[in-house]
Amino acid sequence: MNPLEIIEKYYSPKSDVYHILVSHSRSVADKALTIGRAHPEMNLDLAFVEEAAMLHDIGIFMCKAPDIDCYGSAEYICHGYLGAALMRKEGYPRHALVCERHTGTGLSLEMILRRGLPIPHRDMRPVSLEEQLICFADKFFSKTKLGKEKDRAKIRKSLSKYGEENIKPFDDWCKLFLGE
Repeated sequence: MNPLEIIEKYYSPKSDVYHILVSHSRSVADKALTIGRAHPEMNLDLAFVEEAAMLHDIGIFMCKAPDIDCYGSAEYICHGYLGAALMRKEGYPRHALVCERHTGTGLSLEMILRRGLPIPHRDMRPVSLEEQLICFADKFFSKTKLGKEKDRAKIRKSLSKYGEENIKPFDDWCKLFLGE
């Protein structure tokens, strides 16, 4: 599977959003692969990690986010489950789970209901090590400051805006993937 071929079904390679998506996703994939290669004992499927990291944000074009050239109608929080639907349609259900489960440090059903989020009512937290790794790597990169890696303190501060329950998974992943 070639992630760029799938992306190009939905994004014009000449568009700003294509550049933003591919650049951000490449940064996430590279970080995830670097961490994954440092942990052979985890037996991670690194080919899958690279593909899924490149595709994790494929649903952004359906959302309202003009600062990243996205002019869809859905709220940005919806990009994960919308991207998951695209990946299922493309025949990649495992990749779809990464799309659906990468937002924040994952979204519990309780959090979705409590915050009244406009997304399906189901648990959307990363489960497999590959899903967790991609979700973790994604936290280090934004789509507005391409290629610039965030430090952990800034990530923790950003996650805390959405409740303390978002910080614990990140801290757990720091220990698991970075030994810190």
